[in-house]
Parts: sequence; C-alpha cells; structure tokens
Amino acid sequence: MKFVIRTVITALALWISTLILDGITVNAASKPKEIGTLLAVAVIFGVVNGILQPIAKSIGCGLYVLTLGLISLVVNGLLLLLTSWISGKLTLPFHVDKFWPTAVLGALIIGIVSWALSLVVPDDKK
Repeated sequence: MKFVIRTVITALALWISTLILDGITVNAASKPKEIGTLLAVAVIFGVVNGILQPIAKSIGCGLYVLTLGLISLVVNGLLLLLTSWISGKLTLPFHVDKFWPTAVLGALIIGIVSWALSLVVPDDKK
C-alpha cells in the first residue's frame, strides 16, 4: 500500500510541475490517458531514483559536501531528464524539454510537492 501511495504522490507532483513549467508536458489525448501516463511516469521516476540516486551520492559524495548538497538539484534534474528519455522509449507522451532551467526546476518542484503531500498523508509507522 505504501508503494501505491508514494506513486500517487509522485504522479500528483509531476502533474503540478506540468502546470507550473511550460517545458514539462504530457500530451495525452484524454484525461484518463493523462492520469495513466502520470502514474506510469511516477513509477519510472521512482525506479530511476531508487537505483541511480544512491549510486550518484556514493560516487559524488565529495561534490555533495563541497556544494553543501546543492549538487542534488543537478542530479535530480538529470534523473528527471533520464525519466523523460525512458518515457519516450516506452512511447509515453511525457517530455522534459531541456536541462536548465526546466529539468532542474521541475525536479525541485516535484521534490517540494512530494514532501508537502507526504506530510498530509498518514504514515504507517504512526
């Protein structure tokens, strides 16, 4: 159940980023297809983050310390671009135009919205 909740939260964050930024688009023909696309992209984004982010943190730990963690914005932007590329290969109508500022700001918006929605959703541990 936790996976489903995290996926829905990420899909909502992706949807909000498409509303705020012109460079992140979902070109689905109907609302149900748009929702399905956002859910599929949320799963892809979760898998990409789950696999590659720990590797990036391990390899670039010096940069994380040197930049006081600001390099994470760049890493998250690159992971969002990779998610867009994978979505394109899977013929999902999700696209991120460019790295700067679209992917970086999009990753920042997704992170903030996901964090805020996670505060609202009850946690299993409580």
